[in-house]
Amino acid sequence: MSKQEDTRDRVLDLIESLQVGQPIPAERQLAVDLAVSRLTVRAALDELVRDGYLDRRHGSGTYVTEPKIAQPLTLTSFSDDMRRRGMTPGSRTVELTTTSAGARLAHRLEVSPEARLVRVKRLRLADEKPMAMEVLHVPEVLVPGLTKQDFEDHSFYELLRERYGITIASGTQSIEPTVTNEEESEVLGVPLHSPAFLFERTTVSESGRIVEFVRSIYRGDRYRLVADLVPQRSRNGRSAGVLRGVPAASRERDGDHQPGAPAPHSTKRGKSPK
Repeated sequence: MSKQEDTRDRVLDLIESLQVGQPIPAERQLAVDLAVSRLTVRAALDELVRDGYLDRRHGSGTYVTEPKIAQPLTLTSFSDDMRRRGMTPGSRTVELTTTSAGARLAHRLEVSPEARLVRVKRLRLADEKPMAMEVLHVPEVLVPGLTKQDFEDHSFYELLRERYGITIASGTQSIEPTVTNEEESEVLGVPLHSPAFLFERTTVSESGRIVEFVRSIYRGDRYRLVADLVPQRSRNGRSAGVLRGVPAASRERDGDHQPGAPAPHSTKRGKSPK
């Protein structure tokens, strides 16, 4: 292990003992305490800032940040996902309108371009903090009478099941890195062009009908993507040497956050796996 890696791990041990928002010692003090050069300390801190463990504030110091939420690559509602982590989900409906599908959305939802869609823009919250902004499109014929109030602090998947008898069975989702535009930055409370994840998801009901197309922007400073990897087997049963992501449990910095595990917003910060 290099001196920088050892220093990084020792600073992680220090972070684990601090509360979110507390400052860590100055670089000069850390260099003395850890018996390394300031250059080594600075390089280790730069890496921890980049990885989201620390926040460096000009003229003030370096502070322990809030842990990121591990986003497993699996089909769950935002509300269910937050509850599993001990957080209180919420949503704020920014807009609900109806519109014609048009060619692009008609292709996504397998409807006529003239079909009427309900378009819902809402802010997703966890413990009252903004986490994501999403724009949802669903054929109006599937959700007659849908209103803005139906989305307030309520899982859309629960609403589909309880009111409309529609159960989501599967889905296809793409994920790519992006940056926030002016509207997204304002709604999410982050600087313009902040790092973010773009999720685009199409879901299918048990009857085989496409139910929704959702485009979501998740804050890059609060999320990280997690997937278990398993060898893909060839037809003869041997490992084909390819790893594929599968929906599975996630491991957060402060512990194992499988369903039912402690909340990821704990004020303690843990050490990353070596």
